[in-house]
Amino acid sequence: MKLKFISILLMALAFAGCSKKSDEYYLEQAKSAAEKNNIQEAVTAYQNLVKEYPESPKVPEALFQLATLYQNRMVKEGNLTDVQSLEKAVEIFRSIYDKYPQSNLSAKALFMSGFIQSNELKQYPEATATFNLFLQKFPNNDLASSAKEELNNMGLTPEQILKKKVSMKN
Repeated sequence: MKLKFISILLMALAFAGCSKKSDEYYLEQAKSAAEKNNIQEAVTAYQNLVKEYPESPKVPEALFQLATLYQNRMVKEGNLTDVQSLEKAVEIFRSIYDKYPQSNLSAKALFMSGFIQSNELKQYPEATATFNLFLQKFPNNDLASSAKEELNNMGLTPEQILKKKVSMKN
């Protein structure tokens, strides 16, 4: 009887060990869930990928998509306010730059951090520091001219920006 129990236990452990999902599985599960507007399921899949495969080259993409869900205020967990959701997006975008600097999403994630800080959270000193870091680290990136524009127009209304551009032409 004891031998039978040990055999069953070993088989269960072996099966459990083989049933670990891959990073690709989590990424596809998350994308599929997001497309179906199952946001919490997508969040869980992205978080599982990051937690179980922290060294995977797919992590920056998962984090970027997760940050985008928070930026768009689509994640409804607890009593998360819009401001908290945006702050979470900034934190996740920034983590891509900090933890995965070689990723092709690193520059875009850093830019998005500054963009949210400036345009949505109105955290101008933080946004200025983020955009300046972006320009220091990625001076030739496609988004560099946008970062400069953000710095030049930070805190201005669209009308003020337009007036500024018109007066510069004259």
